[in-house]
Order: sequence, then C-alpha cells, then structure tokens
Amino acid sequence: MALDRERLSALSTEYGARLEALMDEIHTSAGRAFNINSPNQLREVLFDELGLSTRGIKKGKTGLSTDVDVLTRLAEDHPLPAKILEYRALSKLKSTYIDALPLAVNPATGRLHTTLHQTVAATGRLSSSDPNLQNIPIRGEEGRRIRAAFVAPAGRVLIAADYSQIELRLLAHLSGDPVLQQAFRDGQDIHTRTAAEIFGVLPGTVTADMRRAAKVINFGILYGMGPQRLARDLGISQAEAKRYIESYFDRYPRVREFMDSVLDAARASGFVTTILGRRRPVPELTSGQRGVVQAAERIATNTPLQGSAADIIKLAMLRIDRRLREQGLDAFMILQVHDELLVEAGTADAAAVRTLVAEEMSGAVELSVPLEVEVGSGATWAEAH
Repeated sequence: MALDRERLSALSTEYGARLEALMDEIHTSAGRAFNINSPNQLREVLFDELGLSTRGIKKGKTGLSTDVDVLTRLAEDHPLPAKILEYRALSKLKSTYIDALPLAVNPATGRLHTTLHQTVAATGRLSSSDPNLQNIPIRGEEGRRIRAAFVAPAGRVLIAADYSQIELRLLAHLSGDPVLQQAFRDGQDIHTRTAAEIFGVLPGTVTADMRRAAKVINFGILYGMGPQRLARDLGISQAEAKRYIESYFDRYPRVREFMDSVLDAARASGFVTTILGRRRPVPELTSGQRGVVQAAERIATNTPLQGSAADIIKLAMLRIDRRLREQGLDAFMILQVHDELLVEAGTADAAAVRTLVAEEMSGAVELSVPLEVEVGSGATWAEAH
C-alpha cells in the first residue's frame, strides 16, 4: 500500500501536542505529577489519594487492576479515569500507527508490504503482520484520519468492497430461521427488525436506543454473549439482559435450535465445520472446567459463522484475481481485512473493476439470503471506505 508520510508526520506533531496538553490536565486533576504509564503510580493516585471505590475490582499479583473496564467504571465517579483512557488511546494510535507505519515503508518500492498468514487464525481468517494492517482503526474520526494516509498514486484509485453483515446472513442461512431470512430477502434493516421483534413494537416506532440494543444483541448472539456481558454493554440489569436474550430466541427459535445442534454435533465429533466443510477441533468441550467449557462453546457456535465468512471471501478473492487477469484490467488486490477487500486500480478501469468485484463477492456462494456487498472508491482508504 502507498502511504502519505507527510500527512502522518503532521499527525504525529499534532498528537504529540495533544498528549502533552492531556498530561497536564491529568496531573492537575490528580493534584500532582505522576507517571501515567505506571500502573503502580496510577493505583496510588486512584485508590489511595483520590479514594475511589475498589469494590468489585480484581486484584492481581501486582495489585488492583487499572484496565479499560475498571477505568470506564471509575469514570462515572471522577473525571480523571476518563482522561487516562483518552491518553492511552491517543498514545497507542501515535506509537502503533502514526509513528511506526512510515518506518515500515520499503525504500525500494515506497510502499508498505504487510505479510498475510493463512494458518495463524484458528477461525480460518487471514491475519496480517509486519506491519499489521488489519487493525487500523475503522471507527471514529481518529481512525478515519489514519486511513486517509493510505493513498492511491497519481492516476489510480482505491476500491473498498465490504460484505454487509455477512455473519448475520450466514446465521439466517444456516439456521433456516424464516423470520430472519425474510428480513434479509426484503432488504430490511436487520437491527430495526430485531428491535421491533424484541420490544414488541412496530418497525416505524423503533427508537435509536432500541436499535442500538438490538445491534448489540444481534452480534452478541454470534459470539455467545451472556446476560452479564450484555448487561454491562447496554448499561442495564442482568435480569433485563436475560429477558432480551430470551425474547430474541423466542422470536428467532430456529437460531437457538441451530446453535444447540452445532454444540451437540461438536461434542459428539470433537470438531465444528464451516460452510465448505473445513474443520476446527474443539476438544475443550469435554473439559472438566466450567470456564474452559463455556469458552469452547462460544468458539463452537461462532466458528461456523466467522469461519464460513472467511471461506467465502477467500473464494471471492480467487475469482476476482482470475477475472482481473482474464480481462486484462489494470488492477490488483492489496489488502483483505476480514469482510473487506481493498483493490488498487487505474482510473480508466476503475468503474469496470468496481462492478467486477461486487459481482464476484456477491456470487462467491449461493445462500438462501442475498450476499450484499457495499463498494466505494476514492483517492484514499478513508474516502473509499
């Protein structure tokens, strides 16, 4: 990928100034200067000097936890933890991406060359390293500004093609749930539809908060989210979270049947399979430890979805590569980020390439619901996404 190093250099200067200002605010809020990156000193400030509650906070070998979950909770009682979280986030963006990426540019080509691995992620997804280009932030203004530094050279454009909610579509296909399938066939907003089903209201009366809750539930179901985690994510009681989950399965009964059948088959065989028959062993299902078994159950129910999505985009990549060669188009794939493909194309061929990519991704396999693909293009990754 081509990189705008001047843009990142300007961002580095800006972030440095922001971090300095934030450090001053943190020290003022704490009442003294201390090393923000030292967990021991942070613990002293939060719990000994400011006297914030330690109730429910895990204690490890080195002392009370100061991780993201703890600081997020403490931020409800004092402004300092929120500033610490902001400082950590900005510091990580600066060190991991803004300052590090220019150093990884190959001097011979002037481009970043990541390494993609096929056999690292157990789900079957490709993974990226040296540098990892799959974890460039996708949400929020900060992530957008970093993606704007990934550019197309003069006379070329970047094309980003993204599967729309592929795992939920696979859930509808594999479970055979008629309500879920019909929602996708009708082109409905699946989160609004789920909200209407769970809260017992008409789709037109679904509020933003209802839709947000339904979105968390829809994706949470894929990853085996329980009432405790859902309650924390939505800021509701566990009893209410449990009702939401039960209501979801009442409305989509075939989803629960599908997940139960996957677990039954996995316990009997010791593995789960993707849509193309690729196997993932899950021997921990028979462990005597409850926590280990629960983690294995989440893996077993999610792998047929996430693993199948990985299968599908790999098929699409093979088909796209073949057609680009056959048609002699001036384009090549430069990155895959799970459900998204990034292609660089000459301006003259860009329209044809956009059409080709969308056709091959949506037609990679035939499901009982449409495989929808969102395609964008632009001079930068931020514009294309």
